[in-house]
Amino acid sequence: MHEYSIVMSLMEQCEELALANSAKSIDQVELKIGILSGVEPALLAQAFDTFKLETRCHNAKLVMNIQPLVLQCRTCDKQSEVQERTIICPVCNSHHTQVIDGEDMMLMQLVLDT
Repeated sequence: MHEYSIVMSLMEQCEELALANSAKSIDQVELKIGILSGVEPALLAQAFDTFKLETRCHNAKLVMNIQPLVLQCRTCDKQSEVQERTIICPVCNSHHTQVIDGEDMMLMQLVLDT
């Protein structure tokens, strides 16, 4: 379960940002998780709840914004958002697509108690 190592790195990043901003605690952690990121949101939430206890995130709420997959079709030249793991253009059914967004996991925002 690689979500544990992801959350451990996330906690380190949160701690560094809290320290740099003289925060006593972190109230909220907001993430953007792409459909093709390889991260399972339910497992990530479970890992977050497990590892946050010994950090400044101990009372933090985890907000996960699931990013749909954005495809650019090289056949019909249309850009589409899809809510599933596919690289097939929903307009023309072509496989000649490029992924524009939806592959990343990013820390978007921290709400700090200073």
